Amino acid sequence: MNKRTKTIGLMAIALLLIYNEGTGQTTPAKKETKHWYETISLRGYMQVRYNRLLETNSKLKCEQCDKSWGDNGGLIIRRGRLILSGNVTDNIYFYIQPDFGSSAGTSLNIFQLRDAYFDVGFDKDNEYRVRIGQSKVPFGFENMQSSQNRLPLDRADALNSAVSNERDLGAFFYWAPKQTRKLFSEFVKENLKGSGDYGVFGFGVYNGQTANRAELNNSLHVVSRLSVPIKVGNQYIEPGIQAYAGKYVLPSDIRSTNVKAVSSFEFNEKRVAGTFVLYPKPLGIQAEYNVGKGPRYNPALDSIEVRSLSGGYVTVSYKIPGNKKDETFFPFSRFQVYDGGKKHELDARTYHVRELESGLEWQLNKTFEFTASYVISHRRFEDSKLKDNDQKGRLLRLQAQINF
Repeated sequence: MNKRTKTIGLMAIALLLIYNEGTGQTTPAKKETKHWYETISLRGYMQVRYNRLLETNSKLKCEQCDKSWGDNGGLIIRRGRLILSGNVTDNIYFYIQPDFGSSAGTSLNIFQLRDAYFDVGFDKDNEYRVRIGQSKVPFGFENMQSSQNRLPLDRADALNSAVSNERDLGAFFYWAPKQTRKLFSEFVKENLKGSGDYGVFGFGVYNGQTANRAELNNSLHVVSRLSVPIKVGNQYIEPGIQAYAGKYVLPSDIRSTNVKAVSSFEFNEKRVAGTFVLYPKPLGIQAEYNVGKGPRYNPALDSIEVRSLSGGYVTVSYKIPGNKKDETFFPFSRFQVYDGGKKHELDARTYHVRELESGLEWQLNKTFEFTASYVISHRRFEDSKLKDNDQKGRLLRLQAQINF
């Protein structure tokens, strides 16, 4: 190539560059793609509690609520959660949550699995998806609501007695339009005490023995839930209905030696529940009630039988912004009732509960919050070893929570 040809070539390249710059055209940069493991999120929260202040009856307890209630109770790490989550692909999402605040007998702070599941979406917006693994059973708004967001320190007996720790191993189909899924997310992000995204419609099957317990029969539980957020003026309401049915086997480690029941200790159970939520903007109302049948201890016959159950709660709250950035106050009050058994406790312990809890959640910022609540409680709970156990009392409960 002679010198003249080289000169012409260089001039042509220069003119082309000038033309591209003038017209705003540039050579597109190569898009940098991230590996799935570079998009993983790690977050969590921890709660520390004390329940003995102003206590009037040390025999008043609530095993499923908080084992540090009453006699010999003290400071406790109620929850210590680490949440690992992320998208493997656009249509596959995973979620793993262990807890280092679990307990077993007299041993505290045991590292135990809470959630381990993945979602598989069937369209570009993942409006239709299936959740497979150990996750929350879609029964009850308060059961779905994270303890990180809930105002009362423990879930109400009536609906939480359906599924201990709210979780089980199963497969659940969820559907919700794209805009509604965004709305579910906003209810949590905007500090409106949302439940998270469990779809407008959910349906699934699960073992029925609850989280971290082996299946003990050859039948699965079936559950379905419908929950629809509706805009009313500047506020949102969310009515819902849910039901489940199945056969539950009372494990041998929570049965008294001589207690009577059917030979297999397998019981039919079923429940249906209604939900109404008015998100706190600023007034909030949350109410649920369920009825059904399930295993329940009968003190008169010293036996476990399939018997009726009913109960629910109403929580009223108010959202008040503080003087500092991200500071918020939530005064609240919840009244709850329950008449039924708790299949996860000794001999499917029978309960009669009437309880009022009133308190204040103070969110100093997004990282730290403190809750104080005063409880007036009347609980009658009986099993084969503990009969004629009718307890009344009052106590002040304190909780410090850190979010990270």
